[in-house]
Amino acid sequence: MRESQLDPSASPLKAFGAQLRRLRKAAGLTQTQLGKRTRLSDSQISNLERGTRNPTLDWVCSADTALDAGGSLELTYWSLSGSSLLEGFPQYAQQEARAQGISHFELGIMPGLVQTMEYAAAFAHAAVRRGSITEEQATDRLDFLATRQKLLNQKSAPRLHFVLDEGALLRKVGGPKVMARQLAHLEDLASRPNVTIQVAPFSLAEELPFTMMVTLLTMTDRTILAYSECQLRGFLARDTETAQAWERDFRQLQVEALSKAASLEKIRKQGVRGTS
Repeated sequence: MRESQLDPSASPLKAFGAQLRRLRKAAGLTQTQLGKRTRLSDSQISNLERGTRNPTLDWVCSADTALDAGGSLELTYWSLSGSSLLEGFPQYAQQEARAQGISHFELGIMPGLVQTMEYAAAFAHAAVRRGSITEEQATDRLDFLATRQKLLNQKSAPRLHFVLDEGALLRKVGGPKVMARQLAHLEDLASRPNVTIQVAPFSLAEELPFTMMVTLLTMTDRTILAYSECQLRGFLARDTETAQAWERDFRQLQVEALSKAASLEKIRKQGVRGTS
């Protein structure tokens, strides 16, 4: 039977279906085979791919495992209820899950991928106290983050390069104990062969090339996607000119930031000061 054409731009549910079909084909499975592995009929799999059936989270997690998708299907699932997330961010996260290299600069706070859950929860609960989101949305944000962070432990984890503004080490998010554990977590991550963490010191002053967070994704075909965000939404830039300009600035920042060893020493010292 000839498969129907899918339009992922039609709705979040259609986008989920298109992602499911892409992952199933990449795994070399038929709808019947995937159905047997996840306890659904082939017609139910077909309905999911066509976006006429809502998936459950339990089934999505089962399918992620069956397809060896590394959490990317679950990320797409969370975008179905993306009202709790910054507009544009779910689309970025789907690309992040497929990237083979991630370069990230963060201004003032820890990047999401390296946050401990209690550090992330401090921000989520603060947003609830301000009335910006509900308790349920806060839980959704933390669940979404936990799903994103699964890529850190994949067999084929991407290369990760983080440059942190020095202010991220000094702001005691969640209090001294939470921050001390966050800094210790950074040390653990920095020991991994695929992870580089550098600190951009305050002494860079006006030479700091970015005044906002910036992420560069290197995809499997070597194309580079650039992402940033403001208070209201995130922006994923696919045009070569923007990506190349940001990549050039990021490479210069790598040179001017503290070395990996010096950065790790600064993180350690700050962790000691925070608990003393």
